[in-house]
Amino acid sequence: MISNIKADATTRMQKCIDNLKNQLTKLRTGRANPALLDHVRVDFYGSEVPISQAATVTVEDARTISITPYDKTLLGLIEKAILASDLGLTPNTAGTTIRINMPPLTEERRRELTKVVKTEAEDAKIAIRNVRRDANQAVKDLGKAKTITTDEEKRAEADIQKLTDQHVAKVDEASAAKEKDLMSM
Repeated sequence: MISNIKADATTRMQKCIDNLKNQLTKLRTGRANPALLDHVRVDFYGSEVPISQAATVTVEDARTISITPYDKTLLGLIEKAILASDLGLTPNTAGTTIRINMPPLTEERRRELTKVVKTEAEDAKIAIRNVRRDANQAVKDLGKAKTITTDEEKRAEADIQKLTDQHVAKVDEASAAKEKDLMSM
């Protein structure tokens, strides 16, 4: 029973870290990254899909993303979707290809993005602590039901705290790496 609680807590904490990493890839650095466009959706024959499902998205060089739609009629729709997104990018159409040049970040914008990284990291830590709280509550419920001994309860809570500390450290590593990436441009 305790092992199931720990396994569930580990899985949920890892999902929190995966979500954080996903959120951090959406933050724009000065470098071109196809993941920036993952949340931009385009109308593809009646359904809203990410650009990556309606076109080939590649990185030409360190500052240029190239988008080649599968269907030429989607060119204008993709361009409009990028302009309407919150990324602040300007697409340039050349024939059947859209190119996006990544402008270098200003110092002020880097500091703003660093604050966003810290906020995202703190949200992930809060989510991990919520998972810890739920796991500890489940262990306490087992203790109240006399299914486990007091010693087993304390040991399980200590193990859950170790899991929490490990996952919080992973959050710190991911946020520190993203901050370094933002500030080193």
